[in-house]
Amino acid sequence: MKSQGKSKSLFKLRRQSEEVAALLKQLSHPQRLLILCSIAEGEKSVGEIEEACGASQSAVSQFLKGMRLEGLIKPRREGKQVYYKIVDKRVLALIRSLYLIFC
Repeated sequence: MKSQGKSKSLFKLRRQSEEVAALLKQLSHPQRLLILCSIAEGEKSVGEIEEACGASQSAVSQFLKGMRLEGLIKPRREGKQVYYKIVDKRVLALIRSLYLIFC
């Protein structure tokens, strides 16, 4: 019985480690981290993100699109402005923790 419990636990740990590794891979680009750090402070418009990150509109838009498709962030349109926020609470907690450790 004990070995069956261990194998279930190991299976769960492997599944979770794969999930964590995939998430960390999504965050492994410096510009993505910078964008997420900016958004972690609160919802921001594309222009505010560009200014905070010092990146071009096209570069920021490309990163935002990728993170949106991966389910990390969510847009909200208000007139001509598009605002982004982090929707994955794990990502928000991780970004905040990284900020506390490294910034």
